[in-house]
Amino acid sequence: MTQVLRAATRAALVLLGFTVVGTAILAYTYTVTRPAIQHNEDAARLKLIAETLIPGSYDNNPLTDALTLPPHKLLGTDATSQVWRARKGGQPAALVLEATAPDGYSGKINLLVGIGADGRITGVRVVSHKETPGLGDYIDIAKSKWIEIFNGKSATQPTASGWQVKKDGGQFDYMAGATITPRAVVKAVHHALEYAAAHRTQLFAATPGAQP
Repeated sequence: MTQVLRAATRAALVLLGFTVVGTAILAYTYTVTRPAIQHNEDAARLKLIAETLIPGSYDNNPLTDALTLPPHKLLGTDATSQVWRARKGGQPAALVLEATAPDGYSGKINLLVGIGADGRITGVRVVSHKETPGLGDYIDIAKSKWIEIFNGKSATQPTASGWQVKKDGGQFDYMAGATITPRAVVKAVHHALEYAAAHRTQLFAATPGAQP
């Protein structure tokens, strides 16, 4: 019985040793690779943010000038989101909001909406969606230029009635047979503009400050 106990104890200690060594290796690997992973993630995020801004209109790194926003109906968010600020010579040039269209055909459509200091859209990009391939995925800039239809628009140009797809009496084109997707995106972008207008002072602050 003593030999069995000793053998079991020895096996347990060996297993514990492997566990400790394995954990140490994983922790070391994470520590070594995390900076590179973070760098790649930041580079990808900055690239996408840059696509929503006008080239040459800013000279800062928007990733270093960000605010965390509380959930808001106009942003379609049920959790905190981010806004990144672009500046030129230290002065507000534009901002990029995270927004969500909650009523896509197959679920949520996550967006980035760039808005200039003049209140006009500088660019919109779809970050993720689950729309039907071949129909709803034309909102993706990699597959269609449709998303560029928002460039230069503002909360008041067109008027509220114009912020709809043409099928509903608005000014925005849509793909035949796929009305729900563009309808959701148009509404989400318009709401993001309304949010930016309502919180303009805080969002376009000269320096990072109070939360909206």
